[in-house]
Amino acid sequence: MSRKPLVALAAVVALTACGAPAKPQRNTGGTVPDKPSTAVTINILDVAGDLQLTQGMIDEFVSHHHDQIAKVTYAKATAPELVGKIKAQQNAGRVDIDLVLTGVDGLAAGIDQGLWTRLLPAYANRLSGMNDYLPGAAAMQELAGDYGVTVTYYPSGPLIEYLPTNVPNPPKTPADLLTYARANPGAVQYARPSNSGPGRTFLMGLPYLLGDSDPKDPINGWAKTWDYLSELNKYVTLYPSGTTETMKNLANGSAKIIASTTGWDINPRVLGTVPKEAAIGTLQGFHWVTDAHYAVIPKGVDVDEQAAIRNLLADMLTPAQQAKAYDKGYFYPGPAIKDVPLSMAPQESRQALGEFGRPEYDQLIADNPTEVPLDAKALVAAFDRWDREIGGAKVTK
Repeated sequence: MSRKPLVALAAVVALTACGAPAKPQRNTGGTVPDKPSTAVTINILDVAGDLQLTQGMIDEFVSHHHDQIAKVTYAKATAPELVGKIKAQQNAGRVDIDLVLTGVDGLAAGIDQGLWTRLLPAYANRLSGMNDYLPGAAAMQELAGDYGVTVTYYPSGPLIEYLPTNVPNPPKTPADLLTYARANPGAVQYARPSNSGPGRTFLMGLPYLLGDSDPKDPINGWAKTWDYLSELNKYVTLYPSGTTETMKNLANGSAKIIASTTGWDINPRVLGTVPKEAAIGTLQGFHWVTDAHYAVIPKGVDVDEQAAIRNLLADMLTPAQQAKAYDKGYFYPGPAIKDVPLSMAPQESRQALGEFGRPEYDQLIADNPTEVPLDAKALVAAFDRWDREIGGAKVTK
């Protein structure tokens, strides 16, 4: 997943151009103080779309704590680009990205490459909100080990999504889905798993749906899954590089059934990318594969900046801030901690979810098992095998 040196250097320049100023590092390995000695600039890179949920939290903290954070800059990239960007800066001895907001994909890749600063358990006392995680969020936190902090959470998928006018009799089982794909080449679509929550969830959900020998071992325990994906691949004409493209293709009719999740179902309908009448379905015997967004700090970040970030994260894990994670359903429900009902969310969120949310989600969440995603090493292995053996040659550029 590393990038060539020239490409990586270009990525550093591009990030700086996006508003992340280069800055000399002073003390990257000492004790992290309770507060920074002077107000700092924090450069944030989002590779998960998390700012849609958390930028309001961050901006409010900054507005109330000018003594700690003088300025925040935001930049965005894709998850597959993350490792190259961070490694280029670390190899150059000049880390300008202070905080990364990432999904399981970027978290796992960075742990695999040794890119992240150890946040826990040494500074757990500064993040008391972690004691209030929902059970699913607590399980997701275990995946991060000592390197990330769960900031938002949702049960995710896998779901299928379709327009009832195009698919009046949607598949009910994995075998039905394969039969539909065989009869309608190009009609079934999911995005590259290493850069798509729905794609990743579909990949990790299949072992449960198909009764594979070990759903947590993609190398030795997914025989049925890899066979299924190989067969499905015969009838998939392309794999979008990101989820948004699948949503647009569903709307324009070039795709008839796509992989989806609770958030990717609700939010594109709120935004008008997908028609409001789009429907969702589950495949018989499905398990929820949960998802989360994490905050991670690259190695090489100054301890003053680390102090400010830890205080920011502590504030983000309070109920008042977590209520903002409902957003417009992008990561539905969104909050990672307990006792944050929708009634606490901003009016805009309550209105959007009142119109575009699905009452059946509460029952689906209650009635079906939840599973954590693969751990970092297994997830990287699964992505690599999928790229090599299934769909890498058909990913849109």
